[in-house]
Amino acid sequence: MLIGEVARRSGVSARMLRHYESLGLLRPAGRTGTGYREYSGEDIRRIFHIESLRSLGLGLREVARALDDPGFTPSGLIGELARQVRERVAAETRLLTRLERIGATEPAGWEEVLRVVALLQALRSPSARERQRAALSAADGGAAPVEALAEAALGEADPVVAGALRWALARSGEAAVAPLAEGLRSSVAQVRRRAVQSLAEIPLPGATAVLRAALGDGDPRVRGCAALALGARGVTEAVPALTELVVEGTNDVDAADALSGLAGDPALAQRIAAGFQGRLDGGTLGPAARLRVAQALAGLPGETASGVLARLSRDEDTTVARTAAYLLHRRAA
Repeated sequence: MLIGEVARRSGVSARMLRHYESLGLLRPAGRTGTGYREYSGEDIRRIFHIESLRSLGLGLREVARALDDPGFTPSGLIGELARQVRERVAAETRLLTRLERIGATEPAGWEEVLRVVALLQALRSPSARERQRAALSAADGGAAPVEALAEAALGEADPVVAGALRWALARSGEAAVAPLAEGLRSSVAQVRRRAVQSLAEIPLPGATAVLRAALGDGDPRVRGCAALALGARGVTEAVPALTELVVEGTNDVDAADALSGLAGDPALAQRIAAGFQGRLDGGTLGPAARLRVAQALAGLPGETASGVLARLSRDEDTTVARTAAYLLHRRAA
């Protein structure tokens, strides 16, 4: 079969076939009496092999190795090609995200585009000072996309920079709720906690709704952070989680203050005190936990709280008993 017919049947141009031959990838079986290249059936199969490997992204040198090196193992090369493709896709995704975020600011001119690009770069700077400066600039009206601020806040480990980012997000208002809610879908508890901490500083109904959902999180730190924020907003669903914080000794003073704030409703105050009583009835609380319960009951009105304090005033632990007795005396006074 001559080169023209091979080109028509294979879809590979005659010029490319000659290029394959010059690289040693293809060696026609022979030539006609007039000197034309003549391709055998084996040559045709090799051409299809070459094209199949190229379709996977292999360069011509890698194709030559795959076809001619007896020690060649395809799994390693395929793995490397997959890695390269993933890197290209990730780079393209980052570029697309950056373009979408710049477009979201609706820049009026190239000067605004450059300012947004500089802010986005600063938010990814290895310098905590640069990241803080970018966050503060965004909070003061810089044209930083909310999605970029949320992404930075969810990944920020430096507490000072994180505080600046939360402030910038709070000033963005309701627009910040959706990207922060995405953080609560993360498999990493630390990311979910950062999302809750940022939402806690947005005093809007949308943020409150997302925080309510976080009360069911599998990580106790995430639940506790959401409960403290919701307790400050008067959300009664936070009571069980706040009670747990007191018992466990995690942010127990803040949790007790939040429960005291919720106890303005007498019925709820009774319910909170009954919840503590139930924990004591379990008989599993150590002296430190019983002491925290007594201190939390000091801020709760009602007979149930007084009854639990009276019980604790007879506690086997001297410190718990004296503290509860003192609190009872103050209530009577």
